[in-house]
Amino acid sequence: MTTILNALLYLGYILIYPGFLFCFFIGLLLCGIDRKLVARMQKRVGPPILQPFYDFFKLLGKETIIPAAANRTVYLLAPLLGLAALVTIQLMVPVFGFTAFSGMADVIVILYLLLIPALATIMGAAASGSPYAGVGLSREMVTILACELPLLMVLLAIAKSVGNAMGTGLCFSLSEIAAYQSAHGSLLFHPSMIPAALAFLLVIPGETGSHPFDAAEAETEICEGMLAEYSGKPLGVYKLSHAIKLLTMTSLFVALFLGGLGTGIVVLDAVIQVALCTVVTVIMISFVHAITARLRIEQIFKFYWTAVAGLALISLVLAWFGL
Repeated sequence: MTTILNALLYLGYILIYPGFLFCFFIGLLLCGIDRKLVARMQKRVGPPILQPFYDFFKLLGKETIIPAAANRTVYLLAPLLGLAALVTIQLMVPVFGFTAFSGMADVIVILYLLLIPALATIMGAAASGSPYAGVGLSREMVTILACELPLLMVLLAIAKSVGNAMGTGLCFSLSEIAAYQSAHGSLLFHPSMIPAALAFLLVIPGETGSHPFDAAEAETEICEGMLAEYSGKPLGVYKLSHAIKLLTMTSLFVALFLGGLGTGIVVLDAVIQVALCTVVTVIMISFVHAITARLRIEQIFKFYWTAVAGLALISLVLAWFGL
């Protein structure tokens, strides 16, 4: 009986909270807020905040057209692979004191899993046989390389800072990082971690491919790039994955830098998490648009390997010397 109840509990985690349904609704909501804010900053009215929901359900009703030159299996499975990886990450990210699968919550695992959606998109683009998709996937590969260095440095800075305090040298466990913040306060309020937090905020739009870091899609240049040949349900899944990745990255920011703000009540902590993810989204969009214009792919690479990596390096050095 206990085994059955545990199985149902974990199934609820996967399907409802913090799994698929939670990712679906909150991810699309954050995407709608993102699009609305960008439009306002460009002095446009912009779409309704619920527009991503309308777009997703409209795509589910559209015909799926598979190019004659495409590898059918890879073309159709790639979107599902990326979506599954993102939902898995969300299951491992601590919601303050609660984690659905705490035994596997490790920043190294998260780092690897974050690569899967981008690699799945690249696989799908390559399988479509489109020359536009070929240009888009090459840009996506450059963006991945650009973002990974500052992201890795941010994670190392956090691991070293928490490890120094706990006497373990380096701490890569998300649950231990969350526990440390519960006992000693959020890392965002540690002066040495402020540059790392700013770097992470700048990494989010690059990881999610949001404007102005959307060179891989470039609607006006290469006709949606990697998604040029996608339509119907597979395209809907890709759009959903983009929205969920925004939730995943903001949730990770909350877990890594604001982990000490929870109440211990899961339902209330979930509400606080969503509120903080919304605030992080708004700040990130405003911050990025305040310091950047639309970037070309070579500018994206230079920006991440100089300015953003420099911010992360400051925190890493300070953490390494115990400051």
